[in-house]
Amino acid sequence: MLRSRAGLLLPTGDVAASAQNQSFEAVVLPHLDAAHNLARWLMRDATAAEDVLQEAMVRALTYFPGFRGVNPRGWLLQIVRNAAYGSMKLNRGIELVPIANGEENGGAAIAELPSRADDPETSLIKARDRSHVQQLIGALPVELRETLVLRELEELSYKEIAELTRTPIGTVMSRLWRARRLLVQATREQRKAS
Repeated sequence: MLRSRAGLLLPTGDVAASAQNQSFEAVVLPHLDAAHNLARWLMRDATAAEDVLQEAMVRALTYFPGFRGVNPRGWLLQIVRNAAYGSMKLNRGIELVPIANGEENGGAAIAELPSRADDPETSLIKARDRSHVQQLIGALPVELRETLVLRELEELSYKEIAELTRTPIGTVMSRLWRARRLLVQATREQRKAS
């Protein structure tokens, strides 16, 4: 078993021996954080994102011998995207409700700890703003959210997003424009309400 930076175990027993070498670790694993980020944003649930990422990494490891070496990040993100959409299609209509208490969610709590450099007021404002932006992005339709995350958070080019999502570059640009416009509208509406 391989262990990723995110702590996920990647099975190696069912894969061809040629894929079990240092090159997979050197080529694909550096992009694991980007893959986890995309899965988390597409699935809107940390547990489901980890399941999708696990499935995607198994697929990546399985198909790595056929990888041509052109764009490993894009290749892995496309596998994650396909696994996420497959999972969403399979689980359509099923809503999962977490039953974990605060102690079991220690990783999420640690990620939200304030910086020591900030005073309490600044930390609270930053946490509130971060939470607000995450809620706004999470409320976007999945095709807009996906494109926005790939461009703004993963910093992929329009061309890379078009290749990854298998859509024309004009569609990528249109989706980004619509996503940004919806975020601005939602922010304006919330400011008017407060």
